[in-house]
Amino acid sequence: MKGIKIVFWIIWRIWFYIVMAIPILIMLPFLLASIITEKGYPYFFKMARIWAKFILFGMGFYYKIERLQKLEKGKSYMIVANHTSMTDIMLMLAVVRNPFVFVGKKELAKIPLFGFFYKRTCILVDRNSSKSKNEVFKRAQDRLNQGLSICIFPEGGVPDDESILLDEFKDGAFRLAIDHQIPIVPIVFADNKERFSYTFLSGSPGKMRVKILPFIETKSLTSDNRKDLRDQTRQLIYKGLLEFKKEEFK
Repeated sequence: MKGIKIVFWIIWRIWFYIVMAIPILIMLPFLLASIITEKGYPYFFKMARIWAKFILFGMGFYYKIERLQKLEKGKSYMIVANHTSMTDIMLMLAVVRNPFVFVGKKELAKIPLFGFFYKRTCILVDRNSSKSKNEVFKRAQDRLNQGLSICIFPEGGVPDDESILLDEFKDGAFRLAIDHQIPIVPIVFADNKERFSYTFLSGSPGKMRVKILPFIETKSLTSDNRKDLRDQTRQLIYKGLLEFKKEEFK
């Protein structure tokens, strides 16, 4: 039985990269046209959402969203969520309709085909370089000035220890939100670690629950409030994760 599971996991993990590539190849001319200028990004974003939903469906995932507050069209937000899986990217694209730009680690740019578009449309950060981190703020500010939203996973990466429910948050997202006086959108991903963690021989098709929590306003806040805002946001997401855990045992 264990041997069958291992074979399934290997084939299923390989299939993940195949379903990542299929929609990119189909939409390739349109994707390339949309990244020629930054003005084309909203069109790229629409195709990215199709790509994300194709992957989720192709992997046997289906998502259930609980929205406690809705994003307004044409308004910029700072979108944050817990980070446990590569599928966090796809699920975020599937559930958020407002065009946003990811701030993500540069290592993902090495993935064939996906990495080509990732490094041309996302804001990449080298976590070991202070210069890179400063450039992230400048690029994020440019995108916010264009009326887009920003999405950051504030844990700064996926914890190596998968027993950690929610790692500590970095300050970057909250500094940007205060600087631009835009609301924080806290989102809880309940099942992504179970469905598709970074452990190779693990995971399974199934439900992915998402909860979009009430937004946190940053108007009138200053840089002195950055850490309080960070801790408040983390506590809300942590509480949301605990509530999902309780539901599993009912």
